[in-house]
Amino acid sequence: MILVTGGVGFIGANFVKAWLRVQGEPVVCLDKLTYASNPLSLAAEEKDPNYAFVRADIGDRQAVRALLARHHPRAIVHFAAESHVDRSIDSPGEFIKTNIEGTFNLIDEARGYWEKLVGEEKAAFRFLHVSTDEVYGSLTAEAPAFTETTPYAPNSPYAASKAGSDHIVRAWHHTFGLPVLTTHCSNNYGPLQFPEKLIPLVILNALAGKTLPVYGDGRNVRDWLHVEDHCTALRTVLAGGRPGAVYNIGGNCERANIEVVEAICAAMDELRPDAAHRPHRSLIRFVGDRPGHDRRYAIDATLIKRDLGWQPAHRFDAALRSTVEWYLANPQWVASITTGAYLQWIEQQYGGSTR
Repeated sequence: MILVTGGVGFIGANFVKAWLRVQGEPVVCLDKLTYASNPLSLAAEEKDPNYAFVRADIGDRQAVRALLARHHPRAIVHFAAESHVDRSIDSPGEFIKTNIEGTFNLIDEARGYWEKLVGEEKAAFRFLHVSTDEVYGSLTAEAPAFTETTPYAPNSPYAASKAGSDHIVRAWHHTFGLPVLTTHCSNNYGPLQFPEKLIPLVILNALAGKTLPVYGDGRNVRDWLHVEDHCTALRTVLAGGRPGAVYNIGGNCERANIEVVEAICAAMDELRPDAAHRPHRSLIRFVGDRPGHDRRYAIDATLIKRDLGWQPAHRFDAALRSTVEWYLANPQWVASITTGAYLQWIEQQYGGSTR
């Protein structure tokens, strides 16, 4: 079996679903159940005998140690993290605690567990650390895409905390020999994403006839990766990645934020033709830019394609439309996660622009 941390979050839940469907191997999901976790995301999996859930914090070493001893995983896939840049600007301490201290506690317990393994079990064990392209900083419009050797230059508290966790993982490999793998992904989208991120936020605001807030001039560029493609890449890395190696995972799909928002509006016009606020692009409003907002991210995923044979399968336009359709078809999931605390935070972040 494998252990997945942060498995009730957006990418983690999609990974668990795909793992059970494709691999059919038992998985234990460890999650603290923070504001961005939604147990409904894995409600169907609760009935699967190959799925087990443990509510715990990766920073709780005793809980992690007991879990490892009880379940004896052959691999750990580490998603658990604070991940939203805006929240990291408001409360950077939480990001340092979870992303750096939490990763340290988790990987050090993993090291103690791994050191007691013997023979093939020890040789086969892997610790897969899921990180972000934001550790590399920002690119100009003409600059080449990030590669695995791009120097680190994190610009936000979130990116800095993930960079710190990357360095811990690297050090535990080089000093102690722990067989680790690290991945850097570009911006994910798809079902089950917490709606403070751009795509689900715009979908749900458009559905409600609220303003669609776009930071700055809307020309910040991101490389968009469908979450299912990301999960396929992670399974590929876990199966065949070289211990100690880093793999960049991107969607080969650079889009300016305003282009993404306009594409969502076009999809909403088609899917909700009787909406009183149609055309939905009339709801777009430019708002004050995020402090230190990185201008462009882009991933060069040549290495993972060359060495492991992975490349993204989803085409952005069709996959974005299916993402819009998923949110429209799952109001119960949306209602369960858009709590009063979420609405309060959105109001704080964007002021009256969401009304």
